[in-house]
Amino acid sequence: MPDSLSITASSIDPGLLALPWSTPLAEWTSTHIVSLPKGISRHLVRFANLSGRVVAVKETTAEMARREYELLGSLRRLDAPCVERVAVIDGRRDADGSPLPAALVTAHLRFSLPYRALFTQVLRPDTAGRLIDALAALLVRLHNVGLFWGDVSLSNTLFRRDAGAFSAYLVDAETGELHEAGLTTGQRVHDLEVARVNIAGEILDLEAGGRLEDGVDAVAIADGLLSSYHSLWAALTDQESFAANESWRITERVQRLNALGFDIDEMTIDTTSDGTVVSIQPKVVDAGHHQRRLLRLTGLDVEENQARRLLNDLDEFRARVSRLGSDEEMVAHEWLTRVFEPVVKSIPWDLRAKLEPAEVYHQVLEHRWYMSQARGRSVPLAEVVGSYVDDVLRHRRDEATVMGPPTETTGIGMIADETDADDDTDAVDWRDLV
Repeated sequence: MPDSLSITASSIDPGLLALPWSTPLAEWTSTHIVSLPKGISRHLVRFANLSGRVVAVKETTAEMARREYELLGSLRRLDAPCVERVAVIDGRRDADGSPLPAALVTAHLRFSLPYRALFTQVLRPDTAGRLIDALAALLVRLHNVGLFWGDVSLSNTLFRRDAGAFSAYLVDAETGELHEAGLTTGQRVHDLEVARVNIAGEILDLEAGGRLEDGVDAVAIADGLLSSYHSLWAALTDQESFAANESWRITERVQRLNALGFDIDEMTIDTTSDGTVVSIQPKVVDAGHHQRRLLRLTGLDVEENQARRLLNDLDEFRARVSRLGSDEEMVAHEWLTRVFEPVVKSIPWDLRAKLEPAEVYHQVLEHRWYMSQARGRSVPLAEVVGSYVDDVLRHRRDEATVMGPPTETTGIGMIADETDADDDTDAVDWRDLV
C-alpha cells in the first residue's frame, strides 16, 4: 500500500487494504468487481467484493467524497433511508506516481434495485406510479429531517420491494445539504421542481429506448410526484382546527398518521380565547410506526408495508389460533417460531436469493388468498407454500444480487448466512396451525 494512501472510516475493514487503489477504477478486474445493475451517475461507480459483502466504489474529488461521507453519516443517525457509508480513500497514486481520484465506498443495499432493473421489458403505468409514490415518501422523510437533496431523481434512488409497493433509499447525496433548523418552503419547492424535470427526462429516455408502454405520459408521471408529495406533506404538517368538544379528532389524526407509517413524538395544541376551537399541529414526526412495532415484538427488521402486513397476520393468528391470550409479546414469539420462521425455512436453499424473507412471506399470503378464492375454501398454508415455490418463486430472478450483462466482470452471488438452530417451542406441526 502506498505511504500516501489515506483511509477515513468509522471502523476499518482490513479488506479495504487489499483492494487495488493504485489502479484506476475503470481498470479493476473481475478479481475484485461484482456485476450488479446500477443507475446513471455523473461519476464512475463500480461494485466490488469486500470481505464477503458487496460495496459500491465511486471515484470523485477528495472534498466531495468527504462531504458525502459525513452527510451519509448524519442521515443514518437521523434514521433517514439512505445507503450506509463505509470509507473515503484519498491519496491514491498509480504505479507511475500520478495522482488518482479519491473514492467513496458505500455498502450495497441488498435486495435493492435501480429503477431500470425493476422491469424486464417495458415500464407499465402502475409500476411507474408505485415508484413515484415511493420517491415522494422518501423526499418527504428527507425534507422532514432538514435535508435539501438538490438532485432528486429516479437514478439517484434505490428501490426495494415492500409488500406490493416499493420503498425508496437515497443513494447519491453529493449535492445534499442538511439544515438543522429545517427547510424553507422555497428549498422544498426547488427540490420538487428538480425532481419533476429529472423524472420526466428519465421516463422519456425509457420511451426513446422502446421501454415504455404505449400511452404512458412521462410528464403526467412526473407530475404525480408533486401530488403524492403534497398529499403526504399536508397529512404530516397541516394545522387542523375543530371544536373543543371534538377532542376525539386528535386520536383520529394520530391514527391517520400511524396508518401512513409515522409516529408523533410531540404535538402542539392551542385553544382560542373563548375556548371553543382547538388547533392541532404535529411538531416532530418520525416514519416507521409499523416497522418499530414489529421489530419490538419479533426482532424482524423489514420495510413499512411488509411490517403492516406481517402485523395483520400476527393479529389474525392471535384471534384464531394462539393459546396465549392477549399477551402481545408472547403471542408474537409464538407466531414467529410456529408460523413465520417455518414458512421461510421451507424455501429451498437455491431459491433464497430470489426475494428477502418478509417479501416471500407477504407473497405467500397473497398466493394463499388467490388459491382460496379459486377453490372457494381456505387452503392449508403448507400446500400454499409448495404451490408458491413451484409456480411463482422458482420463475423469478434473484434480487439479492441481480447480475448484469456478462461483459468484463464475473458476478459473485450473495446469499445471506442463515443457521437453522433448534428452538425450544412446543412440538406442534406449523402446517396444522393455519
